[in-house]
Amino acid sequence: MPIALLCRKVGTTQIFAENGECIPVTVLEAGPNTVVQKKTPERDGYSALQLGFGERPRKNVPKPLLGHFERAGVAPRWRLGECRVSAEELAQYEVGQELRADVFQAGQRVDVVGTSRGRGTSGVVKRHHFKVHKISHGGHETSRHGGSIGAGGYPGKVFRGLGMFGRHGNAKATTRNVRICGVDAVRNLLFVRGSVPGHPNAFVRVRPAKSPR
Repeated sequence: MPIALLCRKVGTTQIFAENGECIPVTVLEAGPNTVVQKKTPERDGYSALQLGFGERPRKNVPKPLLGHFERAGVAPRWRLGECRVSAEELAQYEVGQELRADVFQAGQRVDVVGTSRGRGTSGVVKRHHFKVHKISHGGHETSRHGGSIGAGGYPGKVFRGLGMFGRHGNAKATTRNVRICGVDAVRNLLFVRGSVPGHPNAFVRVRPAKSPR
């Protein structure tokens, strides 16, 4: 079972390959991730690592969570996340150990899981990619409307799941099978090709691709 790191989205830039190709990349700060807790099948029913990312001031930590960090002997962290591992892999890590960007390698395919940017209330064209109506032949102020939502007779109702206007974004999103173009082990950075969910400074999880192409 692979290790999934908590990362912070720094921003976007571009790098040049050896053949001169300009590659757009997203820069991710990969921690370091600190092992805060080891979950075992005997105590918790499954084996996993609880990882923490980013230091957090003690005054901003609730007392129950502060005691959790003190028992582990690590400084309070901003974000916690679990990473399922096998029992054999669990034995290779200790509480307080740091995992850095060199967990991944350049050229590796990964999935990036995050929360998409919130777009507020959006119409059907932006939210569901509906086609814009033609303005010709008497079209008036309805070019970006959704059109008919159901028949007037039978069945005489609006079906569940019909695309309509509403809240757009601010939901879990996964970018799959993106390639790591570079790993900076000194500055603890990952350079991922293309875009990933979230705004700058957003937290994301990077894991080896579940179905690499």
